[in-house]
Order: sequence, then structure tokens, then C-alpha cells
Amino acid sequence: MTVPSEDAVREALSTVLDPEIRRPITDLDMVRSVEVADGSVAVGIDLTTQGCPLRDTISSDIEEAVGKVEGTKSVSVSFGVMSDEQRKALQTKLRGGVPEAVIPFSQPGSLTRVYAITSGKGGVGKSTMTANLALAMAKSGLRVGIVDADIYGHSIPDMLGVTQPPTRVEDMIMPPVAQDIKVISIGMFTQGNTPVVWRGPMMHRALQQFLADVYWGDLDALLLDLPPGTGDVAISVAQLLPNSEIVVVTTPQQAAAQVAERAGAMAAQTNQKVIGVIENMSHLEMPDGTKMELFGSGGGEKVASELTKILGYEIPVLAQVPLEQELRESGDVGKPLAGTDSESPAATTIRNVANKLSHRARGLAGRSLGLSPINN
Repeated sequence: MTVPSEDAVREALSTVLDPEIRRPITDLDMVRSVEVADGSVAVGIDLTTQGCPLRDTISSDIEEAVGKVEGTKSVSVSFGVMSDEQRKALQTKLRGGVPEAVIPFSQPGSLTRVYAITSGKGGVGKSTMTANLALAMAKSGLRVGIVDADIYGHSIPDMLGVTQPPTRVEDMIMPPVAQDIKVISIGMFTQGNTPVVWRGPMMHRALQQFLADVYWGDLDALLLDLPPGTGDVAISVAQLLPNSEIVVVTTPQQAAAQVAERAGAMAAQTNQKVIGVIENMSHLEMPDGTKMELFGSGGGEKVASELTKILGYEIPVLAQVPLEQELRESGDVGKPLAGTDSESPAATTIRNVANKLSHRARGLAGRSLGLSPINN
């Protein structure tokens, strides 16, 4: 009878990913021991924290992977906890050998597209657009993260159905993963619906921690759900992520459009780029095929036109998203519409915007190309 070798077992373990970090447990030095006896395999795993909420997931994934190794009769998994030295070594490894925290998205070698989703006023569906765009990108195969930078009005965790809290490896934060999207929000660090009562410097520090202390890995796109207006967080984003690109969300209503212009025009002072306008709640499609413009019309076009004049380059209207009950309901239950099989006009429109953003080339600005000048 074939008996599984230790090498074969370790090879199988290399296919098991840590659910939070999304890297093989072998790469993370989590495999403490492998013992094989007469087809029975015992695997010892060191977790990053004693109360790891995903212990059962790791155990079942190991049992499934090792159980496929030829000759394996049974698999048992025992857990321990990493020592302080192990945790510090893991933290340094995750940071690419750099012991101190830096914001990876602001480094010259970063290829991550950073999209700051903003609006002039609340209630226009900015968070709904952020969650749906992120999920549509993730469904297309991109690695996506969301920073819920709306410190006072955080809602992204509920919209994505996040149920588990972040965990820590030393002073590094492992963000929860919901529907293949890494998510961080101040709402994960407060009790219940407790309000956040902070002044500007505290919000800046929180945003800095979300960007530098969270382990994001290699993302294709990072979306930031900004608070409405041109306040402290918007200024902090411009300082911490100078290469971030702005998407302005408005409704057709003229009052919403006017304040949305201000949010977009801020880019002229912060040297950021506005890449487009999304007009949400554009119209209500009636059963007879007609469109009822509940909030008026032309708001998105007006914002795009005015920003084009102010900023000196063409600002397109990326989409006019219709008003749909299903779009609201899907967010309420933590399953954004653009990530479902729905073919509704709103879902299709949002997916089209996500596709436009997804197919923009990852930036090379500031990145070393490894070329040397030729001296004549």
C-alpha cells in the first residue's frame, strides 16, 4: 500500500491559502510540523492569534488538500500560536522585508490604481456605487480592496456583508475579506452603532493607518469611499495618495450637481485627476418603457461640463445609473447588485463603468524601468 511522503504532504499544504492574507500557509511559516504514520497524517499549525476566527476554515482546507494525497487515510490538524519572534518575522515578510510601515500605494513601484469615490453631498449613492464597482471588478478577476474613508458615515461593511473583525499580526492589521474584496472601516473598531466623534488630526491618523498598517497585498485596484464634501479626509487622501484618481457621484438634481462640482474642482488645488462623473438615480424606468426623471435631468452632464472648464481637460460622464429598488435592497442585505446575476439596467450600467476602470492600464509613473543612459 502506498504511504504518503512528507514532501507530498507539504506540497499539498502549499495549495492551502490563509483566508485573510491570501498566501499559502507554507509561505507564511505557519506549518509547524508534519507527521506521517501508516497513512495517518498529523499537521501542526501555528496561528497568528489565539482566537483566530477562521481556524475552522483553515482546518477544513488542510483536511481537504492533504486528503487528496495518495495513500492518505486520515488527516488531523492541531493548532498552536506563533511566538512573538515568529509574528515579527511574518510582519517583516509581509512588508517585503521592510520592518516599518509605509503606504504601498504611494510608492514609486506601485501599479495599483487608486480611485477616490466622492460627492458634494450625502444621499446621492456614493457608497452604493463604491461597493458595486468594487464587486464588479472583483467578479471580473481583479484583486480589489476598499477603504471606507467615510469616518462619520461608514456603511461599506454592511453593504458587503462583512461579519468578521480584523485581526492583528504585531502592529499589522489583516483586513476581513468579503466576496473576494479586502475591506477596512472604522466601523470594525467601534461597538455597535457608536458614533465617531473626532477632529481632523485623528481622522488623518486613522486614514494613514488604514493605508500603511493594513496588509493589502498586491491589489489591482483600491477604492476609497470618501465622505461628501471637501473636508479633512479629502485633503488627507490628496496628501497620502497623490496619485489617486477621483470619480464624482451626483444625482440629476441641480442642487446636488452644484455641490458635486465643488468636490471635483478641489482636484485643481490638490493636483489630482478627475476621471469621470457618475450620475446616480438618473431616472426610473416605467413598465411601458418610458423614463420618469424623479430628480430632474442634466445634473451629471452639468458637473462634467463645468469640471472640464475648471480643470482644463475632458471629464466624461461615465454612466447614468437608473433608480432601482433592487439596487437599494441588495446593498441592505450585503450583496451588491453588480456582483449578482442580475441583468437589470442598473447592474449592467455599473458593470460597464467597472469594466472601463478595470481596463485602464496600471500606472508606470515613477517606476524604475531598469534602463541606463548610453554615453556617446
